[in-house]
Amino acid sequence: MVATGNAAAKVTEDIARLEDAVLHAVSSRSETAAAEFAERFGFTRAYFDDHRAKGYRHLIEDPEVDVVYVAAPHAQHYGITRDALVSGKHVLCEKSLTINAREAEDLIALASSRGLFLMEAVWTRFLPCINRIWEILALGELGDVRWVQADLGFRAPPDPASLLWDPETGGGALLDLSVFPLTLAVGALGFPHRVDAVGAVNADGVDIQNALLLAYPSGASAQLVSSLVSEGTRTATISGTGGWLRTGAPLHNPVELTVHPYPGAQRVERFPQVGNGYTYELREVTRCIQAGLTESPTMSWEHSLAAMRLFDDARRQIGVLYANDSPARSG
Repeated sequence: MVATGNAAAKVTEDIARLEDAVLHAVSSRSETAAAEFAERFGFTRAYFDDHRAKGYRHLIEDPEVDVVYVAAPHAQHYGITRDALVSGKHVLCEKSLTINAREAEDLIALASSRGLFLMEAVWTRFLPCINRIWEILALGELGDVRWVQADLGFRAPPDPASLLWDPETGGGALLDLSVFPLTLAVGALGFPHRVDAVGAVNADGVDIQNALLLAYPSGASAQLVSSLVSEGTRTATISGTGGWLRTGAPLHNPVELTVHPYPGAQRVERFPQVGNGYTYELREVTRCIQAGLTESPTMSWEHSLAAMRLFDDARRQIGVLYANDSPARSG
C-alpha cells in the first residue's frame, strides 16, 4: 500500500477480507505515519522517506511484494506506478489512472511489454448493484437506451491542505468525481463520438464544477455533472424506449435500484455489500493475476485510456491545465 490517507485505510480494510492476499508492506513519506498505519492494520513492514530514497521506492524493491496499490495523489500516480512496473510489480492504481492520456499510454505500453497486471481502481465498476444494471440492459428490459443523466456533487469547504483543492496534485471535480458518472454513461451507451464540456474554474486553476454532454451517432446522449460546491441527488438515471432505472445514492456506491419498465410495475431491488465496497475489485485483481492476465476484461486498459482522452478533451474546453501536462513534470 503506497500512502496512508483515508482512502488507503478503507481499501486496506477490504484487502484484509481477502483469503488470498496478505498485507505485507506500507509506505509513507513520514516514518510515524507508516509505523502507525502498519500497526493499525497488521502490515509486516513499514517504509518511509529517508536519506537513501522515498518510502515507496523501498517498498517496490521489497522482493516479497507482488502487487502495489497506489493511493497517492493523482499527480503522483504516473511516477509511482511506472517505478513499480519497472521493478516488476503488478499495480492497482487509484482513479484516475494518470493525469492525462499521454501518461496512461506509457504505463499501458510498459505493463504490456513486461507482462505485468495493471488496472485503474474504478471500484464502482465491480459492485453487485452496478453489475445488475448491465444485466438489466443486456436483457433488453429498458429497450434501446436513449439518455443517461448522472450527478455527483457535494459542498467541499475550500481547504488549501486538501488534495481536492490543490492544482499541483490534480485536484478538482473532474478527475476526482467525474469518473463515476462517466462509468454509468459508458456502461449504458459506450464512449461517445463527441464531448461538450463547460465548467467553473477557481483562481487557483481548480475546476470546482463541470458539466459534460456526451453525444452518440444514434442520437442518444448523456448529461453528467460533478461539483465540489453544490449538493446534488448523487444518482444516475438510465432511460430507454422500454422504461427507465435509477440508482440509489450515492451513485458510486449504490445498494438499491428503482426499475420501471413500460408496460409494467415499478420495483425496487436491493443488494448486500461486503465491507466498504472495494472487496469486489480486489477479488478481480487477485483472480486476474492468478490467471496470468495483464488486464481485467471488466476494467480494461482500452477503457482507462479512452476515459483519459475524454477528460483531456474536457479539460481543454474548460480551461484546466495540470503541471503534469508538461512532459518534464510528469511523475
